[in-house]
Amino acid sequence: MLERILGLDYGSKTVGVAVSDPLCITAQGVETIWRTQENHLRKTLARIEEIISSYGVSRIVLGYPKNMNNTIGERALKSLEFKDALERRTGLPVVMWDERLTTMEAERILIEGDVRRENRKEHIDQMAAVLILQGYLDSERMKET
Repeated sequence: MLERILGLDYGSKTVGVAVSDPLCITAQGVETIWRTQENHLRKTLARIEEIISSYGVSRIVLGYPKNMNNTIGERALKSLEFKDALERRTGLPVVMWDERLTTMEAERILIEGDVRRENRKEHIDQMAAVLILQGYLDSERMKET
């Protein structure tokens, strides 16, 4: 069955966005949604709804920033609150996905891709969303075998 899955990297000022291909094999970056204040989510949620509609998304994977010792900190709690807001607003299931080290990995990939330091900030959250979604897609495929 063809479907698309949305991957999100939720941060205090940005949300990195990625989407799967219709076969759910690969994740591609879509955009980074910026907001001026952390708790002003109305425009962010509206933009996510537009992306869901235009890509025909049926599920959302949201990065879950646990601490390295597997505990839940302030960022993880804010991500859980964002999950609830997403589910209420979109009616879609939201899967939390452990995102530890994805931002470091995204930074490494951008450095290896010769992205200039001043340009990395605009791409890092989108790249982290790609890594979150790709990890989820790979995990789901491993369950099928």
